[in-house]
Amino acid sequence: MDFTYTILIPLIPLAIFLLLGINYNKIKPAVSGVIGSLGLFTSLSLAYYTAYQYFFVVGKVDGVYQTFVQKWRWMSFTDTLVIDMGVLIDQISVMMLIVVTTISFVVHIYSRGYMKGDPGYTKFFAFLSLFTFSMLGLVLATNLFQIYIFWELVGVSSFLLIGFYYTKPSAVAAAKKAFIVTRFADLGFLIGILIIEFYTGTFDFMELTNPEGAAITNWASTSFMGLSVTTWALILIFMGGAGKSAMFPLHIWLPDAMEGPTPVSALIHAATMVVAGVYLVARLFNLYYFVEDGFALNIVAWVGAISALIAAIIALTQTDIKRVLAFSTMSQIGYMMLALGVSNYDGHEGLGYMASMFHLFTHSMFKALLFLGAGSIIHAVHSNYLQDMGGLRKYLPITHITFLIAALSISGVPGFAGFFSKDEILVAAYEHNKIIYFISVFVAGLTAFYMFRLYFGIFWGKDKTYEHLPHESPKSMTIPLMFLAFMSVAAGYIHFSEYITADHQSFKAHLNYPLAAIAVGVGLIGIIVAYILYKKPNELPDKVSKAFGSLYTWAYHKFYIDEVYMFITKQIIFKRVSTPFAWFDKKVVDKTMDLVGDSVVTTSEKIKGLQSGKVQDYAFAFVAGAVVLAMIFIYNWII
Repeated sequence: MDFTYTILIPLIPLAIFLLLGINYNKIKPAVSGVIGSLGLFTSLSLAYYTAYQYFFVVGKVDGVYQTFVQKWRWMSFTDTLVIDMGVLIDQISVMMLIVVTTISFVVHIYSRGYMKGDPGYTKFFAFLSLFTFSMLGLVLATNLFQIYIFWELVGVSSFLLIGFYYTKPSAVAAAKKAFIVTRFADLGFLIGILIIEFYTGTFDFMELTNPEGAAITNWASTSFMGLSVTTWALILIFMGGAGKSAMFPLHIWLPDAMEGPTPVSALIHAATMVVAGVYLVARLFNLYYFVEDGFALNIVAWVGAISALIAAIIALTQTDIKRVLAFSTMSQIGYMMLALGVSNYDGHEGLGYMASMFHLFTHSMFKALLFLGAGSIIHAVHSNYLQDMGGLRKYLPITHITFLIAALSISGVPGFAGFFSKDEILVAAYEHNKIIYFISVFVAGLTAFYMFRLYFGIFWGKDKTYEHLPHESPKSMTIPLMFLAFMSVAAGYIHFSEYITADHQSFKAHLNYPLAAIAVGVGLIGIIVAYILYKKPNELPDKVSKAFGSLYTWAYHKFYIDEVYMFITKQIIFKRVSTPFAWFDKKVVDKTMDLVGDSVVTTSEKIKGLQSGKVQDYAFAFVAGAVVLAMIFIYNWII
């Protein structure tokens, strides 16, 4: 089948961005919301049609899912160095089309109510469309160079949306922080891409990930510091993925990014942009797995495990509900990364790969629901902080139930989507790395605790007296909540191992009941502890926090990682490195240039009389020159 039409899926949001952006002052706000939503619905319909055709009609041949590529030559440097643009249709790109278009469409509908009355309403929908175009272009990319172009466009979109409230200094600072931190990470990504191309001669994903291709079979041809250059390139590429997916230690931008409107948090920082790093590793999984016995893949696993643990611990102490969810996102993406890191290639041995993609899919639904639920709560009480909330179940019944469903799902309670995907991750970790498994189980307990700390603190806890009586959000906000609540349950019942695998061949995945029981038990302990501490007002939370002493303080201050970066930036880079360079630039380079300029000016002052424009001066110079030449001639003749 020809999947060329899929180029329309990203181009439609691009057209909407141009339409709304160019006619910003001409289109009425309500109309811009309708245009954006209808455009995304068209892309959504095409994405679902593509998924149906791929998974149920033409995608599988002799038990193996095929890859369909349509490319157009963009630039040619040499006979071998060429850059194409196109669309790549395979298992994970189709899955990501579903995730991106679904969440983006839901956010568009939700934003029509949430952003109502905002002076930047039309601009907001234009930026949403730009982001959606960028993300869809990224997941359809056929080569590393194309994915890098859209990777940077996603970064620009994120910058615009995080800093949407540009009159707020905190929003501007957060946008700059996100942009700068991810630029450092993307520098590593770019260097890795160039190394890969230099030693393999291609950017193309099909050639790079072919298990029998030169990119994999010839990886040992050149080495540096004991590792092949391909391994170094994969580590650098993962650096870019770690920055975009907010993995430790490049995670510091994600909590601050909550300064953007809450629908942005749901779209970019929960379900789509932050999983780009996971998608990147999955796209290059064959390289990561086959090159040098998966050395780079082990790094992916450990970075994921450490990120999951650190983020979960920090989330226990935060009081801004959006920041709790931000650290939760970082923790859950850590799960996805570690699942890829502990995966093998084929069949049941490739369980981790499938589990990572499965959790990416389910997480996009329940985390988007959590963020949009948080938006509904903030919309009602006009505050982000737990201390300003309590007893809201009486005022926000739909938000209450849907938020509870999302909390149960992320906590891994049986019957909800998160239980199924998280169980597969734990099984893969148990089979390949026991230490990472125990970290994962511990994080599962912490996740259940901080999510129900949030739930009880918002909807139960102390019955507060609100200055303005809270009320449920409009239908444009509650209908998306109900849809995502349904998906937070239903998504878990998809037999993912039949559709998404590392070797493109289906296999049967089964629940591991003993491991599932352990994970559920740990999660229930977390929920019970949260119930005891936060269901009703009491002094236990203060006593517990004091009992942990400095550990609690460190976690509350995010382990002072931001302060470490600021110290390195200001005291070392600026003061010890930049200041001497600035002195040299000012005192040596500038002074040298000033001296050259002053010399030219002085010299010109001295000789400018030679070109006075007076005929008598030129006549005098001519006669004087002639006399001098005559005297020289006579002198030489006499001698």
